[in-house]
Formats: sequence, C-alpha cells, structure tokens
Amino acid sequence: MGSGGFGTTYKALEPSTGKLYAIKTLNQQMQLREDFAEQQVKFINEALTIKGFDHQHILKVHEVIQAGELFGVVMEYIDGVTLFQYVRQNGQLAESEALLYIDQIGQALEYVHAKGSLHRDIKPANILLRQNKQEAVLIDFGLTRSIATKSMTASLTEGYAPIEQYRRKGSFGPHTDVYALAATLYYLLTADGLNKEGEFSPVPAQNRKYDDEPLPAPKHYNSRISQRVNDAILQGMEIEPEKRTPTVLKFRENLGLVVQQPINFDITQPINVETFHGTSLQTSNMDYRKLRDYLAQGKWKEADEETIRVMLAVAKREKEGWLDEGSIDNFPCADLRTIDQLWVKYSGGKFGFSVQKRIYQGFGGTRKYDREIWEKFGDKVGWRKGGNWLYYKDVTFDKKAPEGHLPGMGVVRFRAWLGLRRVGGRKEGVFSSLASRLVSCNI
Repeated sequence: MGSGGFGTTYKALEPSTGKLYAIKTLNQQMQLREDFAEQQVKFINEALTIKGFDHQHILKVHEVIQAGELFGVVMEYIDGVTLFQYVRQNGQLAESEALLYIDQIGQALEYVHAKGSLHRDIKPANILLRQNKQEAVLIDFGLTRSIATKSMTASLTEGYAPIEQYRRKGSFGPHTDVYALAATLYYLLTADGLNKEGEFSPVPAQNRKYDDEPLPAPKHYNSRISQRVNDAILQGMEIEPEKRTPTVLKFRENLGLVVQQPINFDITQPINVETFHGTSLQTSNMDYRKLRDYLAQGKWKEADEETIRVMLAVAKREKEGWLDEGSIDNFPCADLRTIDQLWVKYSGGKFGFSVQKRIYQGFGGTRKYDREIWEKFGDKVGWRKGGNWLYYKDVTFDKKAPEGHLPGMGVVRFRAWLGLRRVGGRKEGVFSSLASRLVSCNI
C-alpha cells in the first residue's frame, strides 16, 4: 500500500473470511540499521498501545505476527485517504465539514487521555477518512506516551507540535494534543488546495516564540470562517501551555461542538426540530412538565420513575415495559437531550445520562461489553457495594448519592424490565447502547 520513513504497509486478504486487512512492518531501510532490534521493540510497543484502545475513531489493531526476525502488525484495512491528501485534492474545507472531523478525532483524543496517554502527533496526515463516509479515524501512535511521563523524546511535526514538545522535559498534558488538534483545524480551513507540494502548514511554535513570527488568524486566509471558530483555534494554539485551552472537551465546547441547548420549559408546545451539522434530529411532542416539577422539588425517586415512563412512551414500548437496544439506537436525540438537561440542571451537574456517559467512557467503556469496565463503572456511581450489585430498592434517591448515581433507570431499573433480579447479564448491552446514542446525539 505504501512505504514511509519507518514502515511499509501491505494489503492482505484472509482467504477463509474474504476480509481485507492491513499489515505493517518496519521498512527495508530500518531493517538494515544497527539498532533494528531496538526500533522493532518500539514498533511492537506502539502496536500494543493501539491494541488496548477500542474506539470507533481510532485505528483497530488486531494482532502482532512474526515471520523470521520480522514482526508485522495486523490492522483493520481502511479504504480511504488522509485528511492531508483530501485537502490537497479539494482545497479548504467548509467549516461544517471540518468541524465534523475535528469533533470525531476530538472524542477519540478524550478517550486516549482518559486512558492516561497522549498522542503527540495529531496532524492531517495521521487522520484517515473512510471512503464514501464522513468518518475520520486516528492513526499512527508512534509518539504516544503516558501522561505521567516527565521526560519525552523531542520528536515532532513542525507546524503542529506545541512549544513544550521541542523540549525533552516540559509541561505535558491534554493541552499538548489540543494545540495539534487546533493546528489541524487551522490547516483544514486555511490550506490552499492548489499547493500540490503540501508545503502549507501553520507557523511552527518555535518560530512564533523565538523569531517573533506571528501566526495569522485563520480568517486572514478564509473570511468565511466564523468568529467563534477563529477564536477557538487561536486559543487552542496559544504558545504557552498555561494560556492554552486545557482540555479537548473545552476546545470542543469553544467550537460549539458540545451542544448545550436551552430547555424549552413551555413543554406544552411542540419541540422544534433541531439540526446538528445539517442532520435533522426528529423530536416528539412529549410533555416533560411532570419530570421537571419532580426534579425541581428534589423528588428524585418520582423523577426516576417518570423518566422511565416518558422514555417508554417516546419509544412506543409501554406494552413491552422495557427498552431494547434497537429502540435506544433510534431514540429521538431532542427528547434524550431534554431528559438529560433536566436532570443535569436540577442536580447541579451531579446526575444525568451525560454524566454517566462521561464516567463510563472515562474507564474506557464502549458499545462492546467489558465486564471489568462495567464493574468499575458500577462501583464509581454507587450501583455496586461490597462487590455486589444493588437491588433497585437500595438505590439512593438523594442528592448525597455519588456522581452519576441517577437516573438509576439508566441501568439498575432495566433489571425489572428484563425480568432479572439483579443488575448484570443483558443490561450492560442496553446501557452501552444508551452511551453510544448519547455520543451520536452529541450529548
């Protein structure tokens, strides 16, 4: 498929399944180096790092194989182009399209940071676009290091690396990847598609700090960029770490990607159809006044029961009495957002589906069930005590409960609908579907 400074990648067919895979090895030049064995250890460690990640916007590594002295990494095959190639072919991207890809990679980075790692090489050439899909995938984890590491290699990509990456010891943290993500967005919105040599990149941090070379505002190159996005990019690319946007989540908020819609408390009126990146989010005409009133009065158990009732009504599953994965996958985003925001508002940010999603993903939770992650989540939100899952009658309907404890129906209450005595078994699939739906609804 291609060869770079370190590796060669092949496309491979597995005859028994007919599936295509990508296999990457160190290239011939690397194999002739005296330190080949050492370089191959680094190469394998990178593969094992990615193998530990499970996120839809991160390249999937399946296994490490060996032929003689040469190791190969078996990865998912992605038929597509990098964002770098895409921009060279098409020129500056529309703001809405650029934000879509940055939001996807931003969520992948939040996952990586929650796992205790930094990517350290975010750039358009390390982001793949699946063919015929507006879906970005983060690749190349060769510079990835633990956030806790105090001394790191000075490897970097000019134009995308922050000033601290030019030093072995610096103020490293999530803000390090924020700079590169902001610089990537800068490129997507400002690069000249006629520059076939690919020379265009943001002014390197080193030049900005020591040569007083200014970084032109993105709007200087593209007047169509909104002021909000222009300002968010510049704040994300502040030279000094302490002045820079501290986290990817905050950067996404500054870009307007983390939607905090005001709640329409005149809920007798139909909820307007919302859009996100041009996608219609169909709503229902559900009346949420009773849920609002229970929450405003601090009647947490009644609010939990009302949450069950309205969700069943919206999904048209009152007869079944429980939500399956399909009904959650298709649950209207606007209704889910309204329910969540009511819980978040009246609990002071302590309860709500979005709070539970953040905790669940913080442990590495995905749509795929992982018992260890599931139990850690249960312990954190207080749904488990002494290694055992709680009965519903033991749920704490009080603001003193742990963060994310409510709404308990998110998982604990499903045990009644599935005819199960305790939390466990099939409920994990239901909750992971809910977390997945919150992601797709940008909640």
